[in-house]
Amino acid sequence: FKYILLPVSYGLVFVFGFILNATALWLFLKMRPWNPNTVFLFHLALSDFLYILSLPTLIYYYANHGHWPFGVAACKIVRFLFYVNLYCSILFLTCISVYRYVGICHPIKALNLVKPRHSYLVCASVWAVVIVCLVPNLIFVTTSRRDNITLCHDTTSPELFLQYVNYCSVVMVFLFGIPFLVIVVCYCLMARTLCRPRVGLSSRQQGAVSYQKTLKLIIMVLVMFAMCFVPFHVTRTLYYVARLAKPSCDTLNAINFTYKITRPLVCVNSCVDPILYFLAGDSYRSRLISALPGKRNPNSSQAPQQKQTQASNPNSISLVYKKNIDGEL
Repeated sequence: FKYILLPVSYGLVFVFGFILNATALWLFLKMRPWNPNTVFLFHLALSDFLYILSLPTLIYYYANHGHWPFGVAACKIVRFLFYVNLYCSILFLTCISVYRYVGICHPIKALNLVKPRHSYLVCASVWAVVIVCLVPNLIFVTTSRRDNITLCHDTTSPELFLQYVNYCSVVMVFLFGIPFLVIVVCYCLMARTLCRPRVGLSSRQQGAVSYQKTLKLIIMVLVMFAMCFVPFHVTRTLYYVARLAKPSCDTLNAINFTYKITRPLVCVNSCVDPILYFLAGDSYRSRLISALPGKRNPNSSQAPQQKQTQASNPNSISLVYKKNIDGEL
């Protein structure tokens, strides 16, 4: 079934992902200067786009009934890019979540602590950590011959499989388990802060803070994790354990079937991320629209009124920062 499911799903992801991510990158490059949130989003889109470019080889591979004609090096690179995109996406979403947590829960401190140069350093660190952690994957992944066809394995050779499982377990804990826990904690704290009434603020001022946008983002990111990342890591772990335990053939095939279904779901993340950029907030959408030729930012006329409000209200710094954070994503 994978010779139908995977080429079709990868083909759809390639078409929509290429268009959406190329558009997002172009718009990000026109949006200057960048704030920290935009820096994280740009690198998230860049990670998705690099992986999208590798999908045609996988589409050909599975449509050709599992024959890989591109050589060992290309096989290693394609599998490497899959995991680079997977874990970079997770870590960049974690960075965005922490950034929003600081802005929502500690807005005054964030005015001094959160700067664009910090986000550049964080993004460089994310790329470096992910690449270093995944270098062993370039060694493990290999090809093999079977019935006059060349297979491009997404694991490794049978004699190295136990070492590969141990390596993947460590990577999963540090690049998926811990970031996922951080995201859940950040969003729980943000939800508690947003649902708590602000002392000393009128109902109109409290309404100025866009609670619904942030809560919507919380739901969207958690749904993305639940749909794209969690099923893949769970079914992959079950599949690896089953291969080591050597159950019956029917049991192993059933687990492998479930695991193969979750692989395209990870790729869907590359299409969902650009949609997240556009749907997350009115202010962010207006910045994207203003980047288009002949478009004018509809919020520009509101700037004088916003400045006047800031000058007359001692609590406005916190409010405006939270409002800007809500609007950016």
